[in-house]
Amino acid sequence: MSRPPADDSAHAPRQSDWQDAEHGDDLHDDEFLDEFHDDFDYHDQTLADDVLAPASADGEQMLRPRRRRRKHNPLVRFGAIAVAALVVVVGGIMGFNAVRGMIPDISLGTAAPEDFEGSGSGEVLVDIPPGAGGGQIGTILFDAGVVASAEAFSNTAAADPRSTGIQPGTYTMAEQMSSGAALDRLVDPDSRQTTGVTIREGLWKDEVFAVLADATGHEVADYEAVDPASLDLPEAANGELEGYLFPDTYEFSPSSTPEEQLQAMIDLGAVRYEELGLSDADLHDIIIKASIVQGEGMFAEDLPKVARVVENRLAGDSETNGHLQMDSTIHFIYRERGRAGTTDEQRANPSPYNTYEHPGLPPGPINSPGAAAIDAAMNPAEGDWLYFVTVNPSTGETVFTNTLEEHNKNVEQFLQWCEDNPDSC
Repeated sequence: MSRPPADDSAHAPRQSDWQDAEHGDDLHDDEFLDEFHDDFDYHDQTLADDVLAPASADGEQMLRPRRRRRKHNPLVRFGAIAVAALVVVVGGIMGFNAVRGMIPDISLGTAAPEDFEGSGSGEVLVDIPPGAGGGQIGTILFDAGVVASAEAFSNTAAADPRSTGIQPGTYTMAEQMSSGAALDRLVDPDSRQTTGVTIREGLWKDEVFAVLADATGHEVADYEAVDPASLDLPEAANGELEGYLFPDTYEFSPSSTPEEQLQAMIDLGAVRYEELGLSDADLHDIIIKASIVQGEGMFAEDLPKVARVVENRLAGDSETNGHLQMDSTIHFIYRERGRAGTTDEQRANPSPYNTYEHPGLPPGPINSPGAAAIDAAMNPAEGDWLYFVTVNPSTGETVFTNTLEEHNKNVEQFLQWCEDNPDSC
């Protein structure tokens, strides 16, 4: 059954109903309008939802009270902003303090650090240690009376890329120099006082001492007085310097002590061993073998062959029954240079370094081997040689063989050379 259309006017709320629902009987019309306009200014898009209640069961649209917007206290908002700003500031201060120690000291004052003018006068020797930077060098110069302040030199060095080329060593400076003049002096090679010393391969320890003393002005006794226990020797050295004073050319400052010079040679040896791939476990035997190779070979191409002879004889199943029979070990016992070969009496010496009397390796190195001899001892040439002899010591010609018969024939050539050069045998 159909019904007539509903009268829309029956559902339209009366103004009095609206006023009663929203504000109650005690709210006046003008107060309602003022609050309505306030809500309108906030562009409340949910006004309809807040004002209109759901339809009733008989289809009537009901009105419900309008919820009021909570007004925020501006003091609370500004307080929150202030707290957040305080957190940022405190965090920044804490972060700066955490890294402050890694930032170089920089004068924040307006006055420039004190500095002298000109190139100074007089003469002052200063030692610049390895790895020193601008700040440390500035302090050294200031303490020596060279510059007026460490800060002035540090600033000058930081602004000049030449400062990265300052080498460690002893420098001749002047008193009361400007920072710029001091830097000019430090990058001038002629201002650096060094003593160049070349230690050749194969020298005995006492020969190394003599070369160092002659070049640096010390006495041989000064080097002999150095206790090896005070030096950082490798464990393989067993507290002995022999064999571990690495041969090379060194630059020592005039103020360097014998102990410092010996340690520099030991340190360079450690670097070279690592470069060659020589492990600590093999260091003892390899340095001994290398010293024998160094003492016997005259030319680089012969060194790996000599090393192979050493290995073949150490095998113990050769004609020498494990005896190396190297003249270089006899020369080490007697500390004699300049004569080829050995005598029957010398070869009968009971010293543990006599490889004619005792099989195997001697108890320690017999000289300071160089990198080539060490490399040869680590990588012997391929071959079955058991013997070799330098048939002509004047030219260094050396012949390798694997039988005693061939070796004896070669020895005859050597003996003939000795007859022709009696003062050399």
